[in-house]
Amino acid sequence: GSVPSKRRWSPRLGAYLIRKGKTLTAVVYETMFILDANKHARDPHGVQATIPEMIQASGGEILVSRLWNEQKLAYPIKGQHKGTYWLTYFRMESTKLAEFNRACQLNDYVLRHLALKVEPRLVDTLVAHASGNSRGKTAENESESKGEPVAAQ
Repeated sequence: GSVPSKRRWSPRLGAYLIRKGKTLTAVVYETMFILDANKHARDPHGVQATIPEMIQASGGEILVSRLWNEQKLAYPIKGQHKGTYWLTYFRMESTKLAEFNRACQLNDYVLRHLALKVEPRLVDTLVAHASGNSRGKTAENESESKGEPVAAQ
């Protein structure tokens, strides 16, 4: 028999599937933003509001969005020495990710960002953890699933 060819994903393939009436499944992404700490300190609600706006403008749906940390950066980024880390989980079609990345690059509040695709079987656990729900897991089970060391009791 013949071996089916593997097609790499491309925007052209996505457009082809849409034209043929096939649906694309939305993918869940975990994105860490490093925001300008000075602008965040002056207008925290304004800076925080830009993240959902960028995601929704790109056709995404926010699952969880929260402040992670504020700390000194290892090296200056765009002349800034301190950054506000913001963690967001959202669902979006993979064809829209390039549009979202471009919106992040053009946003004055965002110093850096990294969007990673989340494995479907981990989505519920990660979103629950980020939103503060433990989903009935013990601290020992939760840290084992992350690969973190557990203190002996």
